Amino acid sequence: MVDVIIIIICVIAAVSIGFDVIQLLPSDILEQVSNFEALRFTIAGFAAIIGVGIGVAVQTTYRRLEIQIRQTPIEIMLTRAVGLVIGLLVANLMLAPIFLLPIPKELGYIKPMFAILGCVMFSFLGISLADTHGRTFLRLINPNSIETMLVAEGTLQPTKTKIVDTSSIIDGRIEELLKTGFLEGQLLIPKFVLQELQQLADASNDQKRMRGRRGLDILNRMQEDFPERIIIHQADYEEIDTVDAKLIRLTQEINGILITNDYNLSKVANLQKVLILNINDLAHAIRPIYLPGDSLELKILKEGKEPSQGIGYLQDGTMVVVEEGQNYVGGEIQVIVTSALQTAAGRMIFAKPRSETYSNLVK
Repeated sequence: MVDVIIIIICVIAAVSIGFDVIQLLPSDILEQVSNFEALRFTIAGFAAIIGVGIGVAVQTTYRRLEIQIRQTPIEIMLTRAVGLVIGLLVANLMLAPIFLLPIPKELGYIKPMFAILGCVMFSFLGISLADTHGRTFLRLINPNSIETMLVAEGTLQPTKTKIVDTSSIIDGRIEELLKTGFLEGQLLIPKFVLQELQQLADASNDQKRMRGRRGLDILNRMQEDFPERIIIHQADYEEIDTVDAKLIRLTQEINGILITNDYNLSKVANLQKVLILNINDLAHAIRPIYLPGDSLELKILKEGKEPSQGIGYLQDGTMVVVEEGQNYVGGEIQVIVTSALQTAAGRMIFAKPRSETYSNLVK
């Protein structure tokens, strides 16, 4: 809409100039004109075409300037504005004596030339000083905000807001991540996510009702423990039907990061270039890596498929196949890792009882 307005204004201005420019023509040319109105409309038509070209150029320049302003941190814009104002004030103070000098009328144009030149020079000087000493200026305003100063310099990037979906709230591990400090920045809880939790809590199905109430309880605890970081956002998109599509739309609009455990939502969001934090991926990434020769304490829960095998599980659910472990079913023993296998279903570790390994080494 703004683009159209800019072009229309430029066209109207050009047409107005075209109608009045006939008065600037020399008198000998005007004497040869038989129809002034036709000439006015002809010139105005050519002026309108020129106005469209000028309007497109102005609109393109405006859009480029808008993009540059959006990409510039607010701290840098603030310090540059202060530097510009200080530069103009200094320019006016230093140039005031020039206007008191007795300059002849023939050289009267020198005063405005010096005024314009001085204002331009000191303005750029003020902006340059702001870029150089902006960190010191911000320290005077807020001595404790070192991070703000580094962001203003471009050394650090501001932390993006995280948008939390229903699945990650019900999962509950996000609460522990907040307590340990591994999850930084603000967490945005959209209004439609709260509505989905409420619908689950009011559902007739016992399992859904339990999940919804668990999510509301976790969210209440998080808001009590971290009131400044948990923000309830009132945005809603009535024209969009699904909650997943609303989450993606909101994340794109605020340039945030979406936290979810939903596999399908993660895939759709990745296709739309939305940044995703998946807690399941995090849990998988921080699983302990056991190398051949490592020792661990394991409870043998059941027999394996092969004779003499025993099966146990680590705390993260990784299955451990223990050779010669059938005799230890129901007991807890020390095992030595012999190898590890990564399959499509997950990771599998093979091990032997520590006593068996020791006996083989003695032999």
